[in-house]
Amino acid sequence: MQMTEKRSSLFKEFAEGVIDRHTVNFWLQKLNPVWSVHQALGKIVQIHQAAADTVSLTLQTNRHFQAGQAGQHHPVFVSIEGVRYERNYSLTQLDAHHVLLTVKKTDKGKVSHWLTEQAKTGDILEFGQPYGDMTLQQAGTDPVLLLAAGSGITPMYSLLNDLHQKKQLFQKKIKLLYWVKHYADVAFKQQFEQWAEQYSDFSCEFFYTQEGDSRINETHHAAAGDMQSGTVFACGPSGFSAEVEKLFTHAARLKTESFSLSQFDGGETGFVNVTLIRSDRTVAIPKGQSILVGLEQQNIKPAHGCRMGVCHKCVCSKVQGTTQDMANGKHHHEPGSALKICVNSAQTDLVIDL
Repeated sequence: MQMTEKRSSLFKEFAEGVIDRHTVNFWLQKLNPVWSVHQALGKIVQIHQAAADTVSLTLQTNRHFQAGQAGQHHPVFVSIEGVRYERNYSLTQLDAHHVLLTVKKTDKGKVSHWLTEQAKTGDILEFGQPYGDMTLQQAGTDPVLLLAAGSGITPMYSLLNDLHQKKQLFQKKIKLLYWVKHYADVAFKQQFEQWAEQYSDFSCEFFYTQEGDSRINETHHAAAGDMQSGTVFACGPSGFSAEVEKLFTHAARLKTESFSLSQFDGGETGFVNVTLIRSDRTVAIPKGQSILVGLEQQNIKPAHGCRMGVCHKCVCSKVQGTTQDMANGKHHHEPGSALKICVNSAQTDLVIDL
């Protein structure tokens, strides 16, 4: 056995030294599509319609896949018509070799349309390294409030499933409030209700905004109870996350994530100049638009990842100028601060270290 492992290791070193790893991967994947010398790959083995316009894909992963903590996100790479796309999703760990990827189809979402309508069993997806800090590692036994709107339910499901698998869902008081447009849009409803019956300290409520229920407001805040010693997690569109931040300012721990951004109308239009120090270049981009998108339209390609302000790949230093956070509408004037260009718009001329 030891001799076999040594020969395998020597062969791998020889192969990588003589042949580039992409060539090795090509031939390995002729034998098994998830074999690779370095890629984290997953094969779709089951497809389930989780809700209207929402599909859950069960993937069998290879040995290079590094599962993140429950609630984190993974970059997911998909090739469509020869073009490679990167999107970010919260995965649910099912067991040592399988994860659940749940995707809601979005308007004009090329990748979400492909995953929900065209992906089939046997298709291969590639994963990047996990990131994000919406995890329960620091929550202790204090109460937890989970707030989700639309596809923002996926990290919440990941958190709850992890607690269930570890037999910890009974160790703290947890409430889930979940907003969707219609009854048919609720994902994982049967599972949430089953856990609510099984665990006395877990409860869930569903709200249907196009069927008479109100969006999140002070009433929901009051019904949540005292969260001054508790943890509040929220995920949804930027308007939803911004409202949560207003309502739960006194929570001991508050973490929000947005999967879409709104433009906050300040009554101003036009363009501002953005000076890139390292590039020694100045370009004009529109107000109200994310700095990242504005730069991309000028054929400048800054490093980025999630486009949600979570992965921090696009962060640079702001030397001068005023920006607006597109997730909550707040203005930032401080020089020398860290700037997430994917979720901030320029309000004045800017100088950034990029």
